[in-house]
Amino acid sequence: MAHFTPRRAWAPLSDAEWAVLAPFLRREGSAGRPLGDEWRSRMDGIFHAAVSGQPWHALPEQFGKPDTVSRHFRRLAHAGLWSRLLVALTLPQCPSALRGIEYWLCRAARRAMRLLRMGGLMLARRLGLFSALPMLPCYMPNRDLSEALHRFQARLLDRLFSDPPSPGTLTRLGRLLAYAGGRRVWSKRLAPP
Repeated sequence: MAHFTPRRAWAPLSDAEWAVLAPFLRREGSAGRPLGDEWRSRMDGIFHAAVSGQPWHALPEQFGKPDTVSRHFRRLAHAGLWSRLLVALTLPQCPSALRGIEYWLCRAARRAMRLLRMGGLMLARRLGLFSALPMLPCYMPNRDLSEALHRFQARLLDRLFSDPPSPGTLTRLGRLLAYAGGRRVWSKRLAPP
């Protein structure tokens, strides 16, 4: 069900939340060092920056070097962690501890949208997690609507001369295509809560 996630103030990850989050950080079948306290501290730093909306360089020292935390965040985004977590939030068997940090996960995914690009936008929109979108859904590009309008336009143009459309149809179609393309410039004023 599509919704905006209720706000939740940042707090350090509890043991139950970390226990639910840690398996997503491990890659399937990978050997290596166990996830230690530095991973937990970095995740706390990522969530703190995501919820507060502050730049990375304003991150408090308790989370480690801001450059290290931001690099870790980008690596996790490129590895698909935020997408996997968004999908996990919509599953019926989602643990309650993970659902408890849904707002933090959506804010972190929102921060990663520049890295995730259109795939991340479409995923968040299709899953109905509107808090993960960088702008309100009505201002975002809508690939599904755009593809449907292009199919309609192709059918309309195929029979343009045999069965002309009613006056104004092509104008309305152009306006709908412009709406499906979203706003050209994104603004934080239009961001969801």
